[in-house]
Amino acid sequence: MRTTILAALITFVIDQLSKWAVVQGMNLKEVGQIDVLPPYLVFHMAWNRGANFGLLSGHGDLLRWGWVALAVVISTWVMFWVRRERFSTLGQISAGLLVGGALGNAIDRIVYGAVADFLNMSCCGFANPYSFNVADIAIFAGAFGLILFTGETKNRA
Repeated sequence: MRTTILAALITFVIDQLSKWAVVQGMNLKEVGQIDVLPPYLVFHMAWNRGANFGLLSGHGDLLRWGWVALAVVISTWVMFWVRRERFSTLGQISAGLLVGGALGNAIDRIVYGAVADFLNMSCCGFANPYSFNVADIAIFAGAFGLILFTGETKNRA
């Protein structure tokens, strides 16, 4: 359980620090776009008021607070799950990534009214129109890790 809490805390802090550094420190909220290593890495400001890729973004404050509540409920459920089961270290880290990322995006919705997305990556003739953030990466990696590293034969240390 301690491993999960530590992974969640580290993920949350890295997510919030990266958002602060880029959105506030580099003033991306005003500049809009900063070419870092174009087209491979571009900081492109996007305020996500919906779900993944901005889905359901036109439903205002009801959806905003719904996403915050959902993040808290899922994070709480995952923490109870980790406590109840005996996950491997990788399973615990995966759970921490998911929880830290979910809470990082929830804080954005509380503070800004939307999730601050700024990473944009394109390659090999594919122009990616979407931006994402560290929390999004952590949520994806954590969910994938929970699939891989938990279960009947995989959750025992």
